[in-house]
Amino acid sequence: MDQKKTGKFIAECRKSANLTQLQLAEKLNITDRAVSKWETGKSLPDSSIMLELCSILKITVNDLLSGEVIQTENYNKEIENKLIEMIKEKEESDRRLLLFEWVIGILSLIVLFVPIVIGVLLPMEEWQRTVLVLSGFVPAFAGICFAVRIEQIAGYYECKYCKHRYVPTYKAVNLAPHIGRTRKMKCPKCGKRSWQKKVLSKE
Repeated sequence: MDQKKTGKFIAECRKSANLTQLQLAEKLNITDRAVSKWETGKSLPDSSIMLELCSILKITVNDLLSGEVIQTENYNKEIENKLIEMIKEKEESDRRLLLFEWVIGILSLIVLFVPIVIGVLLPMEEWQRTVLVLSGFVPAFAGICFAVRIEQIAGYYECKYCKHRYVPTYKAVNLAPHIGRTRKMKCPKCGKRSWQKKVLSKE
């Protein structure tokens, strides 16, 4: 797939629909920066919103993936079926990522506490104990930050009130109070704060 060709096609269709990047982004509940990345060929629309995007632009998924309007009398539904498969593959990939997050989190805690235990149990100079603790703290902190990043991008969070599902910013996830993978955040759609659960599918 030619990302630049697809991006240029999205831009043309958006303009034909008399929409700005911001207006299109609002309809899809994403940022206008994401739309800009599509149109410059830096990334492709997420498979979970492709059908909605095509509906807004009045094109088919086949058109979108081809980067041009495909004129055919007998439209082939195979592309739509492949899209459904892509969505399922993404959900499975997210499920594996979230499992990997637990592994990283557990390893980070081990790396953090082992030096502390050693420092407490074994006799050593105070400066040696400090260096030992820091040697565990730095990689543990990096591991936890990476685990939070995985949680942010894998799957979606669902607003308790309006049921909107979205991918929050890393900052929002990192600063939000949480119990496991349930985090108290502000919904970008309804603006209400609630305890939001992690879900794998967009719908």
